[in-house]
Amino acid sequence: MQITRQADYAMRTIIFLSRLDPDEKAPTSIIAEKQQIPSSFLAKIISQLSVAGLIHTSRGAHGGVSLARSPQDISVLEVIEAIDGPVMLNECTHNPGICIFTEDCPMHSMWCEMRNDLLNKLQATTFEQFSNGRAAVL
Repeated sequence: MQITRQADYAMRTIIFLSRLDPDEKAPTSIIAEKQQIPSSFLAKIISQLSVAGLIHTSRGAHGGVSLARSPQDISVLEVIEAIDGPVMLNECTHNPGICIFTEDCPMHSMWCEMRNDLLNKLQATTFEQFSNGRAAVL
């Protein structure tokens, strides 16, 4: 499994926002600059994270982007799935009916166990763990 570049950028965006004070907003131009994310790519990511309920956005002179919840309440899994969809190691772990060998496959239970272990780890890892320092917004 390899997450997409877009999911990686989304993770960096959430880490950046988690380092802000709770009432602070960051302009997308600053996020793009500090995290080395192309602005047009960031706009799409911001939209997806907003739809997933992970961030708030506001326009105008005092606008910007902020987390919708505390960093301790946002998991790595939520961010990856907001961008890339469900995490799969093998298609049969998400959709067992896709493979005619699922019932007799000696590897199916291994794939399912590994997927569950990975999902549990990603769910248990929150952005509070990455927010040690404060981000310099300006």
